[in-house]
Amino acid sequence: MRPAVITVAITGSVPRKKDNPALPVTVSEQIESTHEAFEAGASLVHIHVRNPDESSSSDPALFAQVQEGIRKHCPGMIVQFSTGGRGRDQAARGSALYLKPDMASLSTGSVNFPTIVYENSPALVVDLATRMKDNAVLPEIEVFDLSHLHGARRLVDAGLMSDRPHVQFVMGVKNAMPAEEHLLDILLAELKRVLPNATWTAAGIGRHQSRVMRWVLARGGDGVRTGLEDNIRISKDRLASGNAELVKVAVDLCAGYDVRPATPAEARSLLGLAA
Repeated sequence: MRPAVITVAITGSVPRKKDNPALPVTVSEQIESTHEAFEAGASLVHIHVRNPDESSSSDPALFAQVQEGIRKHCPGMIVQFSTGGRGRDQAARGSALYLKPDMASLSTGSVNFPTIVYENSPALVVDLATRMKDNAVLPEIEVFDLSHLHGARRLVDAGLMSDRPHVQFVMGVKNAMPAEEHLLDILLAELKRVLPNATWTAAGIGRHQSRVMRWVLARGGDGVRTGLEDNIRISKDRLASGNAELVKVAVDLCAGYDVRPATPAEARSLLGLAA
């Protein structure tokens, strides 16, 4: 069976405990939830941190504590910090990159979200890419629009990023890119033209999560993404019991395509990261 990276996005910036009590918010909850997801088959964790009132935080101390716990309890798991913008001061979005996580998310352009404009100015994108390069952090390019692939190419051409980033197409955010299968084919064709050496996956938001995973698996993607950041439910009528349950759903979907969860060492090799 072919190995694929299973990413678990444990918390995000939008869901609250009132939406799903299993959402991990505190440092200890995030470490425990990640460990459960790791045991279920996840090899990459995408991290947002929260303030005590559950609002989004950029506090490097919180990122450091979560990273330390994950590296202790989940040997070899790939740690990816979010530099996303919802609820965070733009100037602070890259403030934890000096901690040298394995990876960090990087949005290369602005886009409409349900109620806000997710703003990523060219100057901010260059600043974040520069910090990632300086700290040997592999970018995961978050593609909310086709033009964002060309934004990533410009970073490569400027020497701010290798020509082998990891690319994630984000599908199903209201007012942004719809979760439509034919759009994934258009995006993939452009990816192969613009960044032919990149690895790739796609994330489906909310009820689109499993559907998008199937599209990725059918096209030989390098990984799939799941987790409570994107989807708090197992079905319309039942909340997920935690990130581990969502990872188990992803593992079962993989099996239907002759794909198995990559070990941490295999995941690192797939993405070009040091062991």
